[in-house]
Amino acid sequence: MSSFGKVFRVTTYGESHCKGVGAIVDGVPPGLQLTEADIQPQLSRRRPGQSNITTPRNEKDKVTIMSGTEHGITLGTPIGLQVPNEDQRPHDYSETDVYPRPSHADYTYLQKYGVKASSGGGRASARETIGRVAAGAIAEKYLKLAHGVEIVAFVSSVGKVAMPFVQQMQDEEKLDPEFFDFLNTISREEVDQDITRCPHAETSEAMKELILKKSQEKDSIGGTVTCVIRNCPVGLGEPCFDKLEALLAHAMLSIPATKGFEFGSGFNGTKMSGHLHNDPFVLREDGQFGTKTNYSGGVQGGITNGENIYFRVAFKPPATISQDQQTTSYDGVFGTLAARGRHDPCVVARAVPIVEAMASLVIMDANMQQEARRATSSRLPPVDIHHSLLGKPPSPQ
Repeated sequence: MSSFGKVFRVTTYGESHCKGVGAIVDGVPPGLQLTEADIQPQLSRRRPGQSNITTPRNEKDKVTIMSGTEHGITLGTPIGLQVPNEDQRPHDYSETDVYPRPSHADYTYLQKYGVKASSGGGRASARETIGRVAAGAIAEKYLKLAHGVEIVAFVSSVGKVAMPFVQQMQDEEKLDPEFFDFLNTISREEVDQDITRCPHAETSEAMKELILKKSQEKDSIGGTVTCVIRNCPVGLGEPCFDKLEALLAHAMLSIPATKGFEFGSGFNGTKMSGHLHNDPFVLREDGQFGTKTNYSGGVQGGITNGENIYFRVAFKPPATISQDQQTTSYDGVFGTLAARGRHDPCVVARAVPIVEAMASLVIMDANMQQEARRATSSRLPPVDIHHSLLGKPPSPQ
């Protein structure tokens, strides 16, 4: 389906080589100051043609708000977002009418629908994510203003080149405290200091060398993106099937080219003993309840506990490469596919704002569901919670 969310609901539209792409966003609270200037920065971080390690396709990705606002204020009605496709080259894909591209969606789309987009990847193209990023920017602005939520993603590995904490996670039985300190302070400004979007200078240089090498070889390489969500409200998530980490997994694995999702301590947590992995509760100096450690990743029982939420997303090597590939035509004849389309040798740098956008949509939708529950509950007579916890009948009011 092309819609995501229940209360804050986003429907994306458009293919990689049609006239344009975008989204319809329903459920945006009225009274939010919103213009294109609030949305464009994230689209510009996602756009192609940013550097020599991304696709050379040249798209401005300039967004227009078509509906749902007046005088820069949201009306509470559906917001229409539109971005034109300007640099299409459908002739680059003529061979795909004969040969399905290896590891691409040509064959599966054709089998499912009986027809497929004749150029590019159609809806399977990362061009579809423009609508997600635009909608995510709206959600993010509300969350920042209403709750102080901060969402920052960054490239943590490319191929076998990884930030030190990633290597440490693989080699040791616990996470370095410096990793948690890093998550507390990392900013988008730091992430964007280098074209790799890896905020570790030595690792970033090695990543660039590897990506450029793959590009020169007309090949591609995969990588991972790590994301942290700070200041998330407590109580978000809908057990049992819409637990917060399950919603994040759903959101992240819906992004094109994703192949893995790791939440909190993730697979490394399987190596740890329970007494090390458990997060003891503490009362902080500011009077807030919290945990001493955070191997849970800010979620317990599928519900946010107020600690930082963090996770990692794995992206495969882009399927479209410029090498000739041996494959079989739709009519069963073995042959060679010579791909001419423009592509990213590695997608993770441009995937950073997409990961942030999908995280924003998850938190926004979960927050609106919880706010509705609280508002509804607040109309009931108060209950003596202490008596309830002790198994006693409520005190007379």
